[in-house]
Amino acid sequence: MAPQPKSYEDALEFCRERGMRLSKQRQFILKLLWDTNEHLTAGTIYHRLRQQGKKIGYTSVYQNLDILVKAGAIERIEKAEGCLYSHPTLCHSHVHCVDTGQVIDVMVTLPQEVIAAVEAQVGLKVSDYRIEFFAHKPQKSI
Repeated sequence: MAPQPKSYEDALEFCRERGMRLSKQRQFILKLLWDTNEHLTAGTIYHRLRQQGKKIGYTSVYQNLDILVKAGAIERIEKAEGCLYSHPTLCHSHVHCVDTGQVIDVMVTLPQEVIAAVEAQVGLKVSDYRIEFFAHKPQKSI
């Protein structure tokens, strides 16, 4: 498994090593995702790039996101309401705020006994894992 890019510059090199063409539009998307720690919809990516004065079409955003995800340069989280995109980070899990739709990256380390139990159950060696948490905002007491 190739190491994930750790910066915008790493992402560009990651793409070059895979023989990908680095169009201006693809660079705009990578730069935007590396400049934010948010998980963004394709629509949000399109609107933010247009607000920055970047010339990019809606279809181009979708096509480039798909290519970048397939190459492993960016991350896609698929939700019922649509996909969210972000730059990849080290092995991490997600907390989904059910109230706002926000997705927050968290680092969670499972005890070795849990990993061993999973391996015993499926007969495979776990090399990585990701946990999805779903949470609500705390209720304010009256």
